[in-house]
Amino acid sequence: MPNFTFLIIIVALILLYVMRVKRQTGKSRRPLRLQSKPVMTAREQQMYHLLQTALPECTVLAQVAFSALVTAKGWANRNRFDRKVADFVLCSQQLHVIAVIELDDSSHAGREREDKERDTMLRLAGYVTLRYANFPTQQALRADVEQLLLKKAGVVSA
Repeated sequence: MPNFTFLIIIVALILLYVMRVKRQTGKSRRPLRLQSKPVMTAREQQMYHLLQTALPECTVLAQVAFSALVTAKGWANRNRFDRKVADFVLCSQQLHVIAVIELDDSSHAGREREDKERDTMLRLAGYVTLRYANFPTQQALRADVEQLLLKKAGVVSA
């Protein structure tokens, strides 16, 4: 008789466990409530078109995850950049990165330290960040990129 009681207790525990698992998986299967949003703000779209117009020989990528640009060993290191996104990545036609371009606006006020950390991460990976608070002219943008390419080529000293 004691074995029968033990068996009933085991069966009851198994049933409780199965009911609990079913309840938890039922919660996770609720339909997602998602909404679309624009890929870029109106200001970012304006900068994107400026980059394309001023630098037609380059490829402009928008909203690029840092994880597409950099990697590191260990989750602790990756967690420092895994949710960060660059506004624009300017590439050669062969898709070699020329520069990361950030369009700063009023939302960056008070976030200078975070922006500096982002720039440092990218610099450690070998990238240059060009930051613009306002829209540069096409000529100024071309001059900045040409100067950067000359520095990379070793023609102009830093």
